[in-house]
Amino acid sequence: MSISKAITKTLVSTPERRQEADDDLVIVQKVQAGDVDAFDELVTKYRERIYAVVYNLTSNREDASDLTQDAFIKAFQSVGRFKGKSSFFTWLYRIALNTTLTHLRKNKLRRFFSFEKMNDEDHSAGFIEQLTTDSDSDKKALMNELQEKLNDAFQKLSVKHRTVITLYEIDGLSHKEIADIVGTSVGTVRSRLHYAKQFLQAELKDYVQ
Repeated sequence: MSISKAITKTLVSTPERRQEADDDLVIVQKVQAGDVDAFDELVTKYRERIYAVVYNLTSNREDASDLTQDAFIKAFQSVGRFKGKSSFFTWLYRIALNTTLTHLRKNKLRRFFSFEKMNDEDHSAGFIEQLTTDSDSDKKALMNELQEKLNDAFQKLSVKHRTVITLYEIDGLSHKEIADIVGTSVGTVRSRLHYAKQFLQAELKDYVQ
């Protein structure tokens, strides 16, 4: 089984995403009209999802918490300039991603990924479980070893490859959404995802059946 086949995705449907974007726009317009408390609705709605992405890039809970807060502060300060050309969801993720990447560059952090939070995400649940068909007890022991191997493998990927695979596999974003966030083409996103998955499959060949 390849890495690509091993990862199960359950993405939010397009109609639901469209409704989500429409609902967000209504809230944003309230904030822009002076109802600053309305922004709390957006924080409540997206805090955990933003934290998950940041944590999977930093592998540090304290940093992830601080960076998530920084991202929302920046979003609030800039919300007056939000024109609705993209969804608020995409706009917010771009701010969070840029905030995180700036932090990583400044601090030269080397660990960017952990599957601890990944196991709590519905769309990525079962990833590690599908890498083996061993008994439950064997799986538990294997997960500890696999955790270290995965971290090592992700360290070898470039930031741009870690970013797209995190947004795609962990947060369930579409190719188009990722392209909008990282500022590149859909084709480039697909290329980076393909490379990252092939690389991980090669690195974890002893674990992937």
